[in-house]
This record gives sequence, structure tokens and C-alpha cells, in this order.
Amino acid sequence: MSEAETSGGEQRGASTHEPHLPLPPELPLTDEPGGTDVDLVTQVVRFAITGGLSAIVDFGLYVALLSAGLHVSVAKSISFIAGTSTAYVINRRWTFNAPPSRARFAAVIALYGVTFAVQVGINFALYHALPDQWWRVPVAFVIAQGTATVINFIVQRVVIFRIH
Repeated sequence: MSEAETSGGEQRGASTHEPHLPLPPELPLTDEPGGTDVDLVTQVVRFAITGGLSAIVDFGLYVALLSAGLHVSVAKSISFIAGTSTAYVINRRWTFNAPPSRARFAAVIALYGVTFAVQVGINFALYHALPDQWWRVPVAFVIAQGTATVINFIVQRVVIFRIH
């Protein structure tokens, strides 16, 4: 095995001209070869399952941080990072069967930057626009999360997981 290969047989750093961005941790969810040849229905189902798990991480942490007295945007920012990190690691390996790639990882960071602004902005606006009722936090969260999820799936399927 060459030095450029990982223990899973995937290529890392084959070019000495690639930027040295860190790669996220690997989860051994599949031993299938990487690629984007997973059909749309399978991707949508896997993306939804992953999104549900990531939303639990995101929402659970968000509510805990709000309860601890953090400002709504700070709490949402921290929970977003935890939820999207969970989603990326699982989606790359399981939903899209894509090998590690620094270019893809950089593209995901850019996408998450956009969806971060969208999600935190929508959540903030709705949190302050809705009446102070028990349902304000979950409604604002679900609408913001749903908008970011649609953007994420489309961009990841059409652009990011087609990067080699």
C-alpha cells in the first residue's frame, strides 16, 4: 500500500499541490467503492434518515443551550455546527458513497457557510416574529431546518458529491 492510501484503500493527498485541509473523521459505514452512483430514491431516504439524526443532535443541543441562558443566535450557531458536522460525516460515506476529497470538503464548508446564514437568519427572524408561546422554538427551528435541508440536498447531490 502506498503512502497516499489510507487503511481503507482510499486515495488521500495524491497530489502534492492540494491544499492541506484536514479531513473529517471517517465512519466505517460501508466498504463499497466510493462514487455517486447511488440512485435518487436511495439518496433521498438516506439523506432523510441522516437529517433526522442530525436534527435531533441540532435541536437537542439548541434547546439545552437556550435553557442554559445562551442568546438565541449563539445557541443556534453552536447547535448548527454540531448537527451539520454529524450530517456531513454520515452523508459522505453512506448517502452519497463518496471517497474523501479535500476539494469536496472545502465545497461542503462553503455550502454550510451559506446554509448557516440561511438557517440562523430564518430561525432568528421567526423566533422574534412568533408569539412567545410553547411552540415558538420548535416552529422556528423546523422552518429554518427545512429550508437549509432542501438547499443542502440539492447542492450536495448536483454539485458537491460530483467533485472528484
